[in-house]
Amino acid sequence: MAHDTDYTAPPDFQSTAPVNSEIYNLNYNRVQRSFWSKLNRVAAKIPFADNAVALYICAVDSTTSIRVRAAIFAALAYFVVPTDMIPDFLAGIGYSDDASVITAVISLVAKHILPSHRARASQILKHDVINIYPPGQ
Repeated sequence: MAHDTDYTAPPDFQSTAPVNSEIYNLNYNRVQRSFWSKLNRVAAKIPFADNAVALYICAVDSTTSIRVRAAIFAALAYFVVPTDMIPDFLAGIGYSDDASVITAVISLVAKHILPSHRARASQILKHDVINIYPPGQ
């Protein structure tokens, strides 16, 4: 039987433990190729668009630690991959798994998502500049 003392805390995203560069690069490249085009197609359908964009802004911020960036790129790669646990085309539930992954990574990296990241995300979504927002910026 599990006890409260059996809980393992989430990894310290400030640690210097190595990040698997092959997986990091795979996720980074998927996100860079597909994030903005996917967001353009689905932003009006998903309630977590602001969080997804804030995560992206945080991940491409050079001051964000590599461990945080790795976690974010993994979550965003899941979002952009067309085949996932629940197909996105299913009305009503298609993006529930994506929302769960986004929510989970936000809970892990929340202190690293700065007000400036959220402000930029809000600006992007408010002004509908997703189409002209340069990938990787």
